[in-house]
Amino acid sequence: MPRKRTVAVATALGVGLVATIAVVVPMLGSASAAEPPGAAEPVWADEFDGPAGRGVDAGKWAYDLGYGEVWGNNEYQTYTDSTDNVRLDGEGHLVITARKESGGKYTSGRIKTEGLFSQRYGRFEARIKIPRGPGLLPAFWMMGNRGDWPVNGEIDVMENVGDHPRTVYGTIHGPGYAEDDTTGRGGEKTIGSELSADFHTYAIDWAPDRIDFLLDGAVYKTVTPRNIPAGATWVFDQQPFYLLLNVAVGGDWPGRPHDEVLPQEMVVDYVRVYPAGQNT
Repeated sequence: MPRKRTVAVATALGVGLVATIAVVVPMLGSASAAEPPGAAEPVWADEFDGPAGRGVDAGKWAYDLGYGEVWGNNEYQTYTDSTDNVRLDGEGHLVITARKESGGKYTSGRIKTEGLFSQRYGRFEARIKIPRGPGLLPAFWMMGNRGDWPVNGEIDVMENVGDHPRTVYGTIHGPGYAEDDTTGRGGEKTIGSELSADFHTYAIDWAPDRIDFLLDGAVYKTVTPRNIPAGATWVFDQQPFYLLLNVAVGGDWPGRPHDEVLPQEMVVDYVRVYPAGQNT
């Protein structure tokens, strides 16, 4: 998410990343459902219990604040810590709302566990009902604790764009493979209905030299060091990663938002992190 996405640019040229991804994913579409490895209980979780209108638990989440250009994607929104943008609904959900304010600016929310929780390897999972609309980019993702992007590494567990409402994207980014994907390090899964119509579970299983991407318990993409350019460094075994949730508005990938569909909400039922399996 902090990088400049090249998908929209490449698509405009007719040779985009999406086309590259679509070739590699069907080979993995028959993967069976997977259970969290190692233990039945998560080592860290937020079930978002609490009274309606309250902000997030400050012991688990911090806010990323500021105008969209800070993040490098030419996004339009300003991230705030207002409960107009990030709140509990009183029914066990976190709600991140992207909206256009009366003054004309776009606001949204972006929260992270940086400095509060991070882990290397394991199952990282969230049950989410994503928003629907052109120009929106909801995401559940991870970044390495140390170093500047892309050297610290990035794992996009779930991304979606309004132009492809039935498709989830999962991708890794690192030094020398931050943007264009020529080796199949990204993946996508398209289902028969719009993802925004219901809750879905988005997850990764992360082990040494391997990351599996899952939708509703089924693996749809696996990436390993073979999926990064020759000579590049696989940075995903070097340190723990922390979690992020956000809804971006506008920018290089999702394009211009359509004001008539706003406000839109991303509703998160839970986020859970399980320990690594015994083989990691």
